[in-house]
Amino acid sequence: MSKVTLAILAIVLSLLLVSCGGDKPTSSTQNQETLTSNAKIGVLVVSHGSHSKQWRKTLLDVGESAKPALVKGGKVADVRTAYMEYEGPSIADQLRAFDEEGYSEVIIVPMFLTVSSHTADDIQNIVGIQSNPEVLATLKEEEIQVYSPKAKVRITPLLDFPGYLKKNVTRRYKAISKNPGNEGVVLVAYGSEPYNQQWVELINDIGKYLKINAEVENISYSWCGHIVRYAREPTTNAINQILEMEQSAVVIPILVAVDEHFQGEIVLEGVQAVPNYEEKVIYKQDAILPDDNINQWVVDIVNETIGG
Repeated sequence: MSKVTLAILAIVLSLLLVSCGGDKPTSSTQNQETLTSNAKIGVLVVSHGSHSKQWRKTLLDVGESAKPALVKGGKVADVRTAYMEYEGPSIADQLRAFDEEGYSEVIIVPMFLTVSSHTADDIQNIVGIQSNPEVLATLKEEEIQVYSPKAKVRITPLLDFPGYLKKNVTRRYKAISKNPGNEGVVLVAYGSEPYNQQWVELINDIGKYLKINAEVENISYSWCGHIVRYAREPTTNAINQILEMEQSAVVIPILVAVDEHFQGEIVLEGVQAVPNYEEKVIYKQDAILPDDNINQWVVDIVNETIGG
């Protein structure tokens, strides 16, 4: 056998040995493992926004409360908060900052009660998941920045996904109830004209839960947002509807956080328009937040998203 033939056989054997080394990862596998181990994940708690400092602080507190548990787990590098409009930081600002700091993925947790144009259209277009010319034109008109990040973006389910809202409202009702056997409940929510059916289903679901778990027989609801042009009359009408059947009405705001304009003006003025409201209406200017269970939900839904 010639020296050339022997050399060729040696090369072939060498290649066979390398290709058969099943325990040794290929270069593509090594790159994937490196990418996974070097993943830098950020969490962005997103809400609508408000001119109210109290409202904004309440939403900021949600992210701050969830942050220690998420960062301690080692999978999340940081938790931040962004507001869709009004005061900053904006969603675009925070995503840009995540990019500048080398984050590979951002998990967005929308603090919205249920589906609306904000959750179905606006947020997706703001972060570049969708590109709808009409939505983008509206965002530009409202001076809402858009930004398509380099980091991968995932969006978690909304707050109506778990059963926390029903338990939250029931707890708040029981805390201010004075005469359960002779009370009805008025649920006051923001509402959404394009997604009215989904909002009605959400409120009805909460009402059914109240009937079973708080033994409330009569429940009515009203909207207080742009669907009714921020009018007080729908709340007044819903209260009077209850007072036709019960001695008193307990008014519960189904709003994310306390905003002086909503709880302190629209809903309050609706209550005060009821004759003898001091005797017949029980109303506390509270909101869904703060709620430790919802803070924990943020931790749970992020971990579930990462795990998925």
